[in-house]
Amino acid sequence: MKKFCVFGNPIEHSISPKLHNEAFRAFGIDANYTKILLESADKLKESFLKLKLSGANITVPYKEAAFGICDEVFGIARKIEAVNTVVQKNDKLFGFNTDALGFFKAIQDFGNIQNALVLGAGGTAKAVIFILRENGIHVELLNRSKDRIEFFKKNKINAFSWDDYSPKKYDLIINTTSAGLKDENLPAPKELLSQILRNAKFGFDVIYGKKTPFLTLCEENILTCKDGADMLLYQAVLAFNLFFDNKYDEKKITEAMRKILS
Repeated sequence: MKKFCVFGNPIEHSISPKLHNEAFRAFGIDANYTKILLESADKLKESFLKLKLSGANITVPYKEAAFGICDEVFGIARKIEAVNTVVQKNDKLFGFNTDALGFFKAIQDFGNIQNALVLGAGGTAKAVIFILRENGIHVELLNRSKDRIEFFKKNKINAFSWDDYSPKKYDLIINTTSAGLKDENLPAPKELLSQILRNAKFGFDVIYGKKTPFLTLCEENILTCKDGADMLLYQAVLAFNLFFDNKYDEKKITEAMRKILS
């Protein structure tokens, strides 16, 4: 039996095991997928090898650490230095990022988007920003502090901390922080966030399965909004296929996993 898992902290909320195990059943694959609470990024590679995994997904806050444990990294993951899917082949660890394309597929029903603001500066923010920019959408970043925004500035992204930001007009606002996941916090001060949302059209929160304070505030400002369920689904479909050399039909994987979300 092949073994897979998702590493993160927190991780109890994750439904990734249900998605992947349902797909294993649909295709008759002898494999199992679990979730592992990882207390420290330093233990990521050790845990992966000790569990004898064939592959794993990586969630908050270890996507940038996952980049560092891979022998080779492919696609957009190389640009953003953040990995959410690790596959073991021939005793090597190969890293990918399926968040980027998963997110972009999830926002297609919003329609025409010219510009966007991303809240947060972690691995998910990198994926979201780069896929938006690759598709011709002007994107800026807002983070609580200046500590993590230098990467974005080096990549010619307009990046601001709360202290040096003046609200502008955007079509889409995306929360990539963990604010609202295990608490009732907003990803930015309410007064500042309200000014931003007042002039926006769409709101997206990468957190799924919960109406976060961010999404509630979006609705109060009459934005069309979504949580991260579709992003989770689409990135999981892509990750599943990476685990098996892209040999399965994406439509069938999607159908199997969507049963869990519905």
